[in-house]
Amino acid sequence: MIDLKHLKTIQALKQTDSVAAAANLLHTTQSALSHQLKELEHKLDQAVFVRKTKPLQLTQAGEALLRLAEQVLPLVQRTETQLRQWSMGHGGRLHMAIECHSCFQWLFPALDQYRQLWPEVEVDFASGFHFDALQALADGELDLVITADPIEHEALHYLPLFRYQNMLITAESDDLASLPAIRAEHLTNSTLITYPVESNRLAIYRDLLLPAGLAPAQVRQTELTLMMVQLVLSGRGVAALPEWVIDEYRDKAPIRAIAFEPPLWSTLYAAVRVNTEADYMRSFIELARQSCFSTLANIGPVD
Repeated sequence: MIDLKHLKTIQALKQTDSVAAAANLLHTTQSALSHQLKELEHKLDQAVFVRKTKPLQLTQAGEALLRLAEQVLPLVQRTETQLRQWSMGHGGRLHMAIECHSCFQWLFPALDQYRQLWPEVEVDFASGFHFDALQALADGELDLVITADPIEHEALHYLPLFRYQNMLITAESDDLASLPAIRAEHLTNSTLITYPVESNRLAIYRDLLLPAGLAPAQVRQTELTLMMVQLVLSGRGVAALPEWVIDEYRDKAPIRAIAFEPPLWSTLYAAVRVNTEADYMRSFIELARQSCFSTLANIGPVD
């Protein structure tokens, strides 16, 4: 009566909050997904989600199916992975670099599950800010890079994980805190606190300041997101962070988060070499994507 496809659909609806976005996540059309939902509701003789609600709301039946999906789908995935491992007869290597200081919030849960699924795969990772991680990937020194700054390279392929909005954080006492939105000219008298990377690799420079031909009064760098927030709270400057990162601190500290004008949207990718996606690598990317959507708020699927 209930198929795996139905459980995957309910899970996708919960993760994306809309039928259209769920269809994108499942790589199908909106009409095909709507037909599948009608088929499921006909079998159950009841609705699984409330029509014309935003964000989408599951009914009591939908919530029951979601609980079932959260129990069953990981078991199915684990068994499928084990069967693929047995057919391969060996493990592999997954050496990755992380060009994302705040990614560990969702990375560690994904790694814990991955090590259970692929115990024979050699896993290692490092920060990608102190060397050219994408070039190391192209050269075969790495197998995967998590990055929000893809570069065109004939040897590389980028798989989107999720889309997110960048926002400016300020202390509540900062002059910028009262503004409804932040434009490039608002930052010319501010100290901008950033991660220690080239400015053209930061969305606030690449998509806001450089197109306007402007720059902040001063720049201060730190590797730690927590230190960045502390510097902002002490009035030492302002910082641009993903909204899903800001959510971790919003209820713990008196900071103000303000959207940019125009909005600054970015996409986080898993970069791999062309034609080198082994089963164990595809499995990690899928686990990482699932971990992102189950762990982080204010992210969305890539259209």
